[in-house]
Amino acid sequence: MTRYFYLHGFASGPESAKAKYLRGRFQRLGFDLICPDLNEPEFSSLTFSRQIRQVEAQLTDEPTVVIGSSLGGLTAAWLAERNLQVMKVLLLAPAFEFLAQWLPRLDPLALEQWQQQGSRPFYHWRDRDFRPLHWGFVEDLQQWQDEHLKRSLPTLILHGTADEVIDFAASDRYAAQRPWVTLQPLISDHALGNVSSQIWRACRQFVNLDAGDCAES
Repeated sequence: MTRYFYLHGFASGPESAKAKYLRGRFQRLGFDLICPDLNEPEFSSLTFSRQIRQVEAQLTDEPTVVIGSSLGGLTAAWLAERNLQVMKVLLLAPAFEFLAQWLPRLDPLALEQWQQQGSRPFYHWRDRDFRPLHWGFVEDLQQWQDEHLKRSLPTLILHGTADEVIDFAASDRYAAQRPWVTLQPLISDHALGNVSSQIWRACRQFVNLDAGDCAES
């Protein structure tokens, strides 16, 4: 039996709007969508490597489909690269070129202080408050280079053309170098909040779920 995972984005959680929406859709069709909390055990010590290990610990030998949003999308891509039981990945505004796009948006002084002091507060959407994050997050992520993602497997990217966090061009460049990747532009921003029904239709078709009498919304 195929297993399905949803991986949330940076400073988010398994109760995000997209996670709840997709989990509800899967449940209506009789499928379980596993949504791990990638903040565990605490946000402050988060690293990309830790996210990878956390999800890999939950994989079995069963075929697996992974849906990932933003940094969760980058995580999904690397899970597929490292684990052959991952058969398909659906990436929602994936965080390709993450550091190159994210760090320049931070104030240079704040960035320098983060590195010197070792920790910096970030707004956490799950907690609706600021939470500290160690500089080790950046140092660890520097080890994970997109150009090493080379495994050929069915990959669908849905990315907003008005994304203000991860430029659509990052997904365009990624897909252009990998013929097994399909990129579908959406008229939306990074949150993709206005295209939920489009995401679900694409997901249902890509994953080959039996839609049954599931109504659209």
